[in-house]
Amino acid sequence: MTFEIPKTQYSGQIREITLGTGNKAITVGGETGYPFYLFEGEMPRLPQIAMEVYDAPPDEWAPAALEPFLGVTNDPVAWAQKCINDYGAEMICLQLLSTDPNGLDRSADEAAQVVKRVADAISVPLIVWGTANHEKDTEVLRQVAEVCQGKNLIIGPVEEGDHKKIGASAIAYGHTVIASTPIDINLAKQLNILLGNLGVPDEKIIVDPTVSGIGYGIEYCYSVMERMRMAGLTQQDDKLQFPIICNIAKEVWKTKEVHIPTEEDPALGDAKKRGILMEAMSATVVLLAGGDVVIMRHPEAIRLVREMMAELTASQSN
Repeated sequence: MTFEIPKTQYSGQIREITLGTGNKAITVGGETGYPFYLFEGEMPRLPQIAMEVYDAPPDEWAPAALEPFLGVTNDPVAWAQKCINDYGAEMICLQLLSTDPNGLDRSADEAAQVVKRVADAISVPLIVWGTANHEKDTEVLRQVAEVCQGKNLIIGPVEEGDHKKIGASAIAYGHTVIASTPIDINLAKQLNILLGNLGVPDEKIIVDPTVSGIGYGIEYCYSVMERMRMAGLTQQDDKLQFPIICNIAKEVWKTKEVHIPTEEDPALGDAKKRGILMEAMSATVVLLAGGDVVIMRHPEAIRLVREMMAELTASQSN
């Protein structure tokens, strides 16, 4: 008797949304089955990887993370172009480190001009990520939305506390919003409903469930993302049928393990390899949970993740 793999029947589909503009625009979503379950449903395209760029030199980065970008970390335009030209970045995520009220506290006008310069210098989709300070993000991201009108930036994090003002600016100037909630399926659904009630089109919403790296609660993140996909695909919950974005790089590279030098604790192994593997493994986990866009940092970690996706899809097509 021939063995047949039991298959789940899916009644829902993840929405397709387009990020960016022009011939380098990227469409994500469209899945009709669980992540990489190609024997059950369609995965019309592989998840996309965005490379991080900071708007100010990231002095707190581990040496292994800084090494690939030496010479460009004081110029976000040159940094973004290096990511694209040297490392094949499909998307860029500009982290607005300098706007943090507890740091440089750069003004909205200054920050918006930096974003505009980066947006004008690249053709791939641009994600603009604030500091999660409601008052400052509202001020900064509304200004960013205005000066970059029509470029279909992906702006966030947009949270319940600031969704009205940032969401309204996104609608007015043609951008996509990152609906961000703290690892809770019900809060994620609620924010999606609020954004819809405000008038943000479904095709302009991508969900940030908030993620963490390996060893720092990634199991719970996986569980919440998995439940979101289950609700969207098998329970026809249209408020949970949005693509997912995972800002994983910041979470991995801020951990103490990636900052401990090799000579300080030889049992942990080579510090550079350790950081790269932690990022690659963490990214792989969130991709298997349903991530459609993953924000990463180290080019070697990105290479490993791309290889994993290629091998996983190739093995199921044979």
